[in-house]
Amino acid sequence: MALDESRDNDEVFDDKGLTYVVEKLLYENIKPIRIDYVSSPMGSGFDISSSMQMGRSCGGSCSC
Repeated sequence: MALDESRDNDEVFDDKGLTYVVEKLLYENIKPIRIDYVSSPMGSGFDISSSMQMGRSCGGSCSC
């Protein structure tokens, strides 16, 4: 997850005042995507999940 500007080859979504940008080709391979902000005793951050099977885990706060 990173800050970026949208481009012609991106899908753009607005939800609860936030704008999300995902490359169209990537989105087609991983949709649906779910993004939640969570707070727990282990810390706070974004929890990102999709239908794509990942070989690694980044934890609750992800920037990979």
